[in-house]
Amino acid sequence: MEKDDQLARQKAEVARLRLEAARELLALCAGFVAEVNSLLTRTRLELAPERIADDAFEEQRPNLIQIHVRGRLLQIELEAPEELISTENFRIPYVLEAAVRAFNQDLLDRNSIEEQCLFACLERDRVVWHYFDARTYQAGLVDQNYLMSLLERVL
Repeated sequence: MEKDDQLARQKAEVARLRLEAARELLALCAGFVAEVNSLLTRTRLELAPERIADDAFEEQRPNLIQIHVRGRLLQIELEAPEELISTENFRIPYVLEAAVRAFNQDLLDRNSIEEQCLFACLERDRVVWHYFDARTYQAGLVDQNYLMSLLERVL
């Protein structure tokens, strides 16, 4: 009984961390969109969704965050790993993983969509987003500069 209660508490805590991580990533994207839009005069970046409600985040299937402008798209597909906390695809323990893709019509026509991985890693009782590019083995923190580098590829 004690073990079941402990597992239930751990599942609830990880679910809370996953929702918090998804909201933090969305907030980072929203800040990026606002910053870029403040510099633009004719076009605007659009963000969807604008917020994540408590009951809107699905652990059992992918969740999407999209930034788009004039047919160019930055798409982040969030998923919960099979285990509560995983190290299967990244060396730092993580509670949420994502695939990020940047594409436009030209890249779609050439079947050339690159994908990078994002991981919501546990660091000192908080979640920090890291990226990993399996092609180049580059890794780092997800920030506005990272998002800009992705968007620049399709502009």
